[in-house]
Amino acid sequence: MSLFKKKAQPVIGLDIGSASVRVLQLSDTPSGYRVEHFATEPVGKGVVVEKSVQDIEAVSSAIQRAIMNSGATSKACAVAVSGSAVFTKTISLPSSLAESDVESQVQVEANQYVPYPLDEVSLDFEILGPSTRNPDMIDILLAASKSENVESRQDAIDAAGLRAKVVDVEVFAVANAFDLIRERDGLSNSEAVGIFDIGFDLTTLLVLRGGRVIYTRDHPFGSQLLLEETMRRYEMSEDDAGFYERGEEGPDDFEDEVLEPFQLNIVHQISRALQFFASSNEYSPISTIYLSGGSSSLKGIAEMVQQELGLTTRVADPVTGLDVAPAVPHASLMRHAPNLMVAMGLALRGFD
Repeated sequence: MSLFKKKAQPVIGLDIGSASVRVLQLSDTPSGYRVEHFATEPVGKGVVVEKSVQDIEAVSSAIQRAIMNSGATSKACAVAVSGSAVFTKTISLPSSLAESDVESQVQVEANQYVPYPLDEVSLDFEILGPSTRNPDMIDILLAASKSENVESRQDAIDAAGLRAKVVDVEVFAVANAFDLIRERDGLSNSEAVGIFDIGFDLTTLLVLRGGRVIYTRDHPFGSQLLLEETMRRYEMSEDDAGFYERGEEGPDDFEDEVLEPFQLNIVHQISRALQFFASSNEYSPISTIYLSGGSSSLKGIAEMVQQELGLTTRVADPVTGLDVAPAVPHASLMRHAPNLMVAMGLALRGFD
């Protein structure tokens, strides 16, 4: 018997977004998780569009810069494809099936449900547990993505000198990170919670209940609108127009003329997204909303949503409460915390 266990190789959570690449690495200490490495690196316009990689070389370069700036030395990473590029469906199979037969039966079911030829997709599944509708069945989450969506990320990662140990789905990574928030904020696991993830050019509503993603839908809206309006109104360059993301002061009339209308648009988008959810088969009453993504940290946005919609609204912050290594730029980490849900969820996969 060996006296010393070999430590598992640390896994970097790598989130490839439409505006930036974010890397996060954790360690598991006796007192809980600790942030060991963190960095975010912008990607150029058009490099990633609606979470789809258009320029592999540019993404690879951004990954390399982020890894170097973070100080991470691990070569293993976890990456995710976006919900818009993934088909998911919960199917039920007899609980009497032998484990060895489940995979072959999933393939049969996939032929029926996946809207693409199976030789063009990357297919995976996860056993969720006993079905809530029938105790003699088990629920299985089926996930399929066009192979090109996975391969473009794989090529960028390979070119950056990394190895993809895990390929996940973004909404499941967010759900994984939310477990930290749910425990910290004392929310019941049975409560349905909505997470409104505001991306650069795509926004997603996902609803969690019982630790599962029960609903997800993408909406063509994002923080790009705020950036473009700021550039137009004040005749600024893209870099200068990002002053609000850096916590810097802007023009005197920025909050009244640009920021508030954008925030009201967010309220409208959330209300519209919740209406779609209310008409779905998976509808459950939601009393709490969390905002994530870069725009969720805008001044006063959570308060405005709560006031306008009458729902408890908080900013999703998966970092607060965790230990942070001295070398990690703490101010930058906390400023970007609402935009680290995917990276956090992926980093946690290293401990599965």
